[in-house]
Amino acid sequence: MTTIVPAGGPQSRAPDRADAAGSPRGSDYAVLSRQVKRAGLMARRPGYYWAKTTTNLVLLAAGWAAFMLVGRSWWQLAVAAFLAAAFTQTAFLGHDAGHQQISGSRRVNALLGRLHGNLLVGLGYGWWVAKHNRHHAHPNQVDRDPDIAPGAIAFTRATVQARGAPGVWLARHQARLFFPMLLLEGFHLHVAGARALVGRGAASHANTSGTIRLVEGGLLLAHAAGYLTVLFWVLAPAQAVGFLLLQQGLFGLYLGCSFAPNHKGMPIFGKDHRSDFLRRQVLTARNIRGGRITDFVLGGLNYQIEHHLFPSMPRPNLRRAQAVVRAFCARNDIAYCETSLADSYAQVLRHLHAVGGPLRPELEY
Repeated sequence: MTTIVPAGGPQSRAPDRADAAGSPRGSDYAVLSRQVKRAGLMARRPGYYWAKTTTNLVLLAAGWAAFMLVGRSWWQLAVAAFLAAAFTQTAFLGHDAGHQQISGSRRVNALLGRLHGNLLVGLGYGWWVAKHNRHHAHPNQVDRDPDIAPGAIAFTRATVQARGAPGVWLARHQARLFFPMLLLEGFHLHVAGARALVGRGAASHANTSGTIRLVEGGLLLAHAAGYLTVLFWVLAPAQAVGFLLLQQGLFGLYLGCSFAPNHKGMPIFGKDHRSDFLRRQVLTARNIRGGRITDFVLGGLNYQIEHHLFPSMPRPNLRRAQAVVRAFCARNDIAYCETSLADSYAQVLRHLHAVGGPLRPELEY
């Protein structure tokens, strides 16, 4: 089982006075950062993102055009699967915008993020950015990383012990239920983004102007109204419901399968743990091996270590940065985790199974 690392975990070794170029060394991360910048890996890639955005919009348009052409038919379920993949690729672009990867202007990135997130796929951009930034600051740290906070899935045994009867049952079986539960992830993200603008969820937008909240809310409403109107105008009611369930279910499954390998099953830090930035990011992340197809399918998230070290690095530069980061970690005795996609899922499931172990009386722990 993945262990919780207590306070006083791995610390940065004493830095040398200067690096090979003769400049002041600073922390290990400062040295690595200078190497990355000298290699030009933080430079913007406007051509890549122009082509990527254009291609993705064409695919979205093609999906909805096919929807209109197929009409009132159960063959629409094939269109639903295609649009689930297109929605996920759109969400990946929203992710890149949220990390300031696309443009040097925060305003342009925010505009692209809201268009790709709120309008095109119905995900609350402002809520997601606030939540995701907390994750990046404290990955896999108890009470600080919202991605391992108490919820439907239990990532630590302390979380399991605080559950009521339904939660205990779920934790006992969470390994086998993990992938089926991801079918609900799309619905959860839609609801969470909307709740963040009103009611109790509005606290996450406390520092956001009323105008921006109105814009985000309007874009979410426009997406929901347009999506549902088209479905129930073109399709019979049963077909519309089937399309919605399949398309949104596969959208959530694809998103969940893209994010799950990144940190789940990796070391978890206690809430009072202290370590330097570089080790905190590297030790809690896992890379996925593969070529260009893997890069496309996972939206660059397969380079999770490099992404966490340099969140604003444009996606196409992550592949080149990997060689620099991996070599640096080897020289400094920092564990660098890279595995296949299938093995990453196996590690995730083993961790979830072990967390729920004490709740299975037929086994001894």
